[in-house]
Amino acid sequence: MLTDKAVRAAASRKKAYKLADSRGLHLYVSASGHKSWRYKYRFENKERLLTLGAYPEVSLADAREKRDEAKKILRNGRDPRHSAKRSRLIGRNDAAKSFEGMAREWHALQVARWKPVHANDVI
Repeated sequence: MLTDKAVRAAASRKKAYKLADSRGLHLYVSASGHKSWRYKYRFENKERLLTLGAYPEVSLADAREKRDEAKKILRNGRDPRHSAKRSRLIGRNDAAKSFEGMAREWHALQVARWKPVHANDVI
């Protein structure tokens, strides 16, 4: 298992390399010195790779938490890469971007010009 000290000390080399942590998590160090956390897993009998974030923005502890969240998603039979893309596109728990949130916002704008009976029917 990696320690924070070992992660900080990882320097660039001529070729990119990986420092393994545990349960599929590793630190990828590019030739230019950029460090990123990656999680290697299998989904539908195919090997996949999920990038969890760049070091130091994402610490070792945060990377382990993200790996555990991805493992929970895998246990539910879903691909963590798909879930990550979806959360980036729609945001996390953003009610305004859901259909119901948008519909309620539209309803609030229209209710002033409708009769109360019609407003109740629409909602």
